[in-house]
Amino acid sequence: MNDIFYTTINTPVGHLKITTDDTAILSVEFADHYSASDSLQPEILRNAVSQLTEYFNGTRKEFSLKLNPEGTEFQKKVWQLVESIPFGQTVSYLDLALLSGSVHNTRAVGHANGKNPIPIIIPCHRVIGSSGKMTGYAGGIERKKWLLLHELNIAKPAGKLF
Repeated sequence: MNDIFYTTINTPVGHLKITTDDTAILSVEFADHYSASDSLQPEILRNAVSQLTEYFNGTRKEFSLKLNPEGTEFQKKVWQLVESIPFGQTVSYLDLALLSGSVHNTRAVGHANGKNPIPIIIPCHRVIGSSGKMTGYAGGIERKKWLLLHELNIAKPAGKLF
């Protein structure tokens, strides 16, 4: 059995508790308070902190971390689809349902998205309702709005100066 390591970082959307083993990210949780970190931190944990910091600073659009989320095969399939949503863009639950195999999977996709144990890195905040409405987010709608606006502000091309 692998050892488990964690650290908590402060971000614009609150404290995030990052949990890893020796080789992969296991979870990222929105935390109510800052927790002391393990003194021993494997490279994967240090890399996660660095990449999340870069994301929040606006200098990183894609994560390059090994992930090992715990879930059913269907959940993992949905999370892989969510990982492919480009920075600064959104897709609907219906879009994901179609990509997962059936229009009838919309509720199952929504449930899987809500169970994502590695938010932000697996960008479930980029999934919205078919009408364009922001629907549920495990971290809260205000965090979802912040993350989407953060990405939109970085992704949009700079205007020309005349």
